[in-house]
Amino acid sequence: MSKLKTIAVVGRTNVGKSTLFNRFVGKKQAIVHDMPGVTRDRKEGIAALSDICFRVIDTAGLETKTALSKAMWEQTQKAIDEADIVLMVVDARSEINPLDMQLAQDLRRLDKPVFLLANKCEAKEQYLAATEAYRLGLGDPIAVSAEHGLGMLDLYQALLPYFPKEERGKNISKNTQTDADDNVLKLAIVGRPNVGKSTLVNQLLGQERMLTGPEAGVTRDAISIPFEWRGRKVMLTDTAGLRKRAKITQSLEKISAADSRHALNFAQVVVVVVDANTPLETQDLTVARKVVEEGRALILAVNKWDTIKNSAVVKNAIKERLHDSLQQVKGLPVVYISAKTGQGMDLLMKEVFRIYNIWNKRVPTAKLNLWLKAMTEATPPPLASNGRRIPMKYMTQVNTRPPTFVIFSSNPDELPESYLRYLSNGLRKDYGLDGIPIRISMRKRANPYAEKGKKKN
Repeated sequence: MSKLKTIAVVGRTNVGKSTLFNRFVGKKQAIVHDMPGVTRDRKEGIAALSDICFRVIDTAGLETKTALSKAMWEQTQKAIDEADIVLMVVDARSEINPLDMQLAQDLRRLDKPVFLLANKCEAKEQYLAATEAYRLGLGDPIAVSAEHGLGMLDLYQALLPYFPKEERGKNISKNTQTDADDNVLKLAIVGRPNVGKSTLVNQLLGQERMLTGPEAGVTRDAISIPFEWRGRKVMLTDTAGLRKRAKITQSLEKISAADSRHALNFAQVVVVVVDANTPLETQDLTVARKVVEEGRALILAVNKWDTIKNSAVVKNAIKERLHDSLQQVKGLPVVYISAKTGQGMDLLMKEVFRIYNIWNKRVPTAKLNLWLKAMTEATPPPLASNGRRIPMKYMTQVNTRPPTFVIFSSNPDELPESYLRYLSNGLRKDYGLDGIPIRISMRKRANPYAEKGKKKN
């Protein structure tokens, strides 16, 4: 299979690069907002324009010089270096400014195709204004509206000469890692702002792929990056920091938080990163409970461990807090790491794959029913309102990810939660299901004689 060509989308802030990226990939993958400078990290996706398929990189917008904007430009430069084709986007509604001129000057030096897109051309007036972009010296501007899909045919015809016939018409699903691809473990890194999530991602990747900084909230998009760990494929997703909902007032932060929660919902294993100096605050536990509710495999990564002097005291405090506040996942893996120095990275990834295997575990039905008989004999179910023991007729595992069990009974509604917890704890102990969510539900077993009675009548 031939390697997909890469197209980088570059330009000033708020010119519509992320809207164009979303148009290419066919879904709202990049956050779009009226506030300038929303995109900070490189975001990648597999895109299609008619019958041509390519890898597209959304980049941070150029801004006036600050420490953060310098780091953002370095990420953009890496995207340009990786790209086979570059699309420079300008806003047809605003005048060409010095930042546009400087970027165009840099792009003219490249030994690769560069196309100029005049975006936001929804009306005739904007089409006429797009002619100002000629000043950039990048040839004829292509008038488009990324939001409305206008001008995509013109862009397609401009790109077509760079995609030989044998490369066209490729099925996108063959070039991407889909949700159905069991060979790729989907791993999300979540947590409060400024606990070191992006630093951890960079350490795992072995490169400065994600922007980091002392200020909270540097990451805004959920960024997914494929990598391999000891020959195993992983789709690694860095997310924006999650704060208490009551503290989220800005619309952009609400969108970022929603993007993070979406990434959490589609992950298989979730690493909740906490700061060793302030471990397991209320928000940490809220995030962890959300992971458990969604049925994902959960790992707690205690970061900045290199800054802790009295490690025994901190470990004991974390153990007690988990026991008191997160009993629904007994045996939760806790890994002590330093994303900055690389301490604990191998152990963390070993735990990721170990807990993933447990999360996928299946127990044969025959074994389950022998086990259920032993458990009910050791501690019989309580009495129902009719004075008889609640019968446990049959048990089976109906799903994995997480392990989900159903017990059939003629009187399931009266079984208390405490007895289900007893069975859940027994499953963890006897079948090695520690550290993951377990779901057990009761169903009413059909009465085989009821139907016969109806027929006789």
